[in-house]
Amino acid sequence: MKGKRYPEEFKIEAVKQVTVAGHGVNDVAQRLGMSNHSLYAWIKRYGPDSGQYIKQTADAIEIKRLNKELKRVTEERDLLKKPRRTSQVTQSKIRLH
Repeated sequence: MKGKRYPEEFKIEAVKQVTVAGHGVNDVAQRLGMSNHSLYAWIKRYGPDSGQYIKQTADAIEIKRLNKELKRVTEERDLLKKPRRTSQVTQSKIRLH
């Protein structure tokens, strides 16, 4: 029987509770309903001493920056694509009698 699968963001946040906030592994594991062994494995994989943690943190910052830039550029593009409404009437439509 396989155990419960957790998203990567959940694992990273659980590790932060131990490494950054200073909570005990037993407390965090019990609160999250998981085994100590799993949490220790996550700490080894995502903890501050792992190269993967540093790479993921840098990647997350870059992704956030790029998403913000994409949103800005998309809004600018959409503004430029809107048809202009003009209230000017051309001379060919005006008839004087």
